[in-house]
Amino acid sequence: MRADRREFLGQMASGWTMAAGTALGAAGPLFAGANDQKPPRIRIGQIGTGHAHATKLAVYRASPDYEVVGVVEPDPALRQRAEAQAVYQGLPWLSREELLNRPDVQAVLVETPVRDLLNTAEAAVAAGKHVHLDKPAGESLPQYARILERAEKQNLLVQMGYMYRYNPGVVLLRDCLRQGWLGELFEVHAVMSKVVGPDDRIRLAEYPGGILFELGCHILDLVIGVLGKPDRVTGIARHSASTDDRLLDNMLAVLEYPGTIATVKSSALEVEGGGKRHLVVCGTEGTLQIEPLDDPKVRLSLSKPRGQFKAGTQTVTLPKYTRYVDDAADMARIIRGEKASDFSYAHDLLVQRTLLTACGLPLDR
Repeated sequence: MRADRREFLGQMASGWTMAAGTALGAAGPLFAGANDQKPPRIRIGQIGTGHAHATKLAVYRASPDYEVVGVVEPDPALRQRAEAQAVYQGLPWLSREELLNRPDVQAVLVETPVRDLLNTAEAAVAAGKHVHLDKPAGESLPQYARILERAEKQNLLVQMGYMYRYNPGVVLLRDCLRQGWLGELFEVHAVMSKVVGPDDRIRLAEYPGGILFELGCHILDLVIGVLGKPDRVTGIARHSASTDDRLLDNMLAVLEYPGTIATVKSSALEVEGGGKRHLVVCGTEGTLQIEPLDDPKVRLSLSKPRGQFKAGTQTVTLPKYTRYVDDAADMARIIRGEKASDFSYAHDLLVQRTLLTACGLPLDR
């Protein structure tokens, strides 16, 4: 294992152990941290309803950790659509200034269309708010770096909306890596695909980064978490559909490390692609495969017994995974000062730099 990866895993070990207690525990509350003497709820608002994952607001409304104070949506068409959705029922509609100027609001969910994510997040950080920023982190690496730098100086969290970070299969993988059970890593490969309909293809074609930029970023985050900074990044992009929307819908990124090769594959064409989303990590002492990622099942092969696991191949039973529940609970613990973030500013910046490079996008504007 490379020195930078050992350091990264060591720094995150305590956070993973806490997350494992939530994700892998057979019993306990849906939201980590719920108990008989709950701390004051964190007041949070959402800016934007146009992101594909904007309805994650339901997780925060259901959580005992949060009080949702309102929603911002300046676009009349998006607001009209949102007003018909159950997740927004009963919430006040505010202007961005009203929300950001409220001193009782500690955190903001940024769920705008991708083109507006960074400007919105920068305004929220400038207002002294913690931020949950949906993915990907825009197209301007200098602006994103500036946001993270300002957040770090103010001790503010900028939590990225990568939805597999606390997947119980991923939590198990990180624990195996921390304990060295897989040996020296030599291969990592990840796939995340689906069928994107005609209207969404036109919308996504607005961004030259294609389907890897939109969808593959989730699994690139996982690969960087396992391996750290690559020595070389190569992107391969194709428009494979018989349409004229110009969406790069069939993409591959190859990440090279000393002794290790990683591939990240994403397409907008795969029928029932959700069932084949996977992450596989291969080492000299074992292989761990998570498939599918959204309803995680783990196939673990070990050269020798490790902890509670036997030598040979076994299927590990995991609890049902609900996206964003553990992310929301972890954000609450960080805001309350109960723990540090498991994902550093440097990690998130590296993910975005690698993503832009793999998509053939510039790094200097």
